[in-house]
Amino acid sequence: MSDDVELPDLVGGFDVAVLGDWLAQRCGITPPITVTPVAGGRSNMTAVVTDAAERRVVVRRPPLSGVLASAHDVVREGRIMAALAPTAMPVPAVLATADADDGPGTAALVTAHVDGTVVRDRASAATLTADERARLTVPVATTLATLHTVDVDAVGLGDLARRDGYLARQVARWTRQLEGGSDRALPVLDELARVLAADVPEQREVALVHGDYRLDNLIVDTATGEVRAVLDWELATLGDPLADLGTLLAYWGVPARAGVAASVIHPGLPTAQEGFAHPAELVAAYAAARGMDAEELAARLRPFLAFAWFRIACILEGVRVRTASGAYGEVDGAGREELVLLDRLVPEIGARALRVATGQGPVGFDHELT
Repeated sequence: MSDDVELPDLVGGFDVAVLGDWLAQRCGITPPITVTPVAGGRSNMTAVVTDAAERRVVVRRPPLSGVLASAHDVVREGRIMAALAPTAMPVPAVLATADADDGPGTAALVTAHVDGTVVRDRASAATLTADERARLTVPVATTLATLHTVDVDAVGLGDLARRDGYLARQVARWTRQLEGGSDRALPVLDELARVLAADVPEQREVALVHGDYRLDNLIVDTATGEVRAVLDWELATLGDPLADLGTLLAYWGVPARAGVAASVIHPGLPTAQEGFAHPAELVAAYAAARGMDAEELAARLRPFLAFAWFRIACILEGVRVRTASGAYGEVDGAGREELVLLDRLVPEIGARALRVATGQGPVGFDHELT
């Protein structure tokens, strides 16, 4: 290649010049632009774009490799968010979507930038006071309840996916994922998959399910606790709403309290910090918002919490295998530390889930699993 050939300026998976021109045409952005990648996750790529007039928008695109149409469809994600815009559900405004042929060299989703805080990890949680952490509890739970009361037919999402058999299909899917994606024997996960498949609860209702509802997928106002926007809708589908509540509880764990260490599935989770509420308070707030009995709801949650941990264990096992193979780059000191952690963590999460699936209720799981 000749030395005088100018290579494109790629930031966050985007050709900056091409993206700037495309955003100018579609969204009225004023080039030149600055592209700032948003850290976190190994899924769709997200960047904040700032233009010459200091206007900010957020752009999402599929990853550079390993794209699964069902998991990385940013146009579908935009459709869901646009459908929710007239409802009480807080989502960023959708400004543009485009498939690969119509976009800036890739499929793309452009949304308005929402001011606020993403409590992504323990470091960001540590910047909040205990009162600010506690204030998040009710809004996080009631926002999820708001999602589950959306009339999917009225907003045009009734054809988004199959409505029945959600949990059974999810258990089967992740069992296949584990069987094809692990390079070691994990008998505890095999047994967990068998138990989950053998005792799938009846699906009592159909709702729009976010699929990955957790604290670090929310933009919040730390002063009031208000949830300003729910992000990352790529896994959204129709299904059993209790799956979302199970996911929230699985990632939330039991925060630290005076003299008692946190019981969370990963040491980096923000809710390991003291001040976040006990999971029973999340369940109670969700139940109140939906007019449900909290004790009855807690009793029904067991298989959904166990499944959420099963899915997380399968995801982390895939990360472990790909990291070890060099898929994310050369395995350095930090990579080796991650491998050691995941080697231990995956079966531990499976054992925790199996105890819940076979008898221990989800609201009191801190007493059994610390």
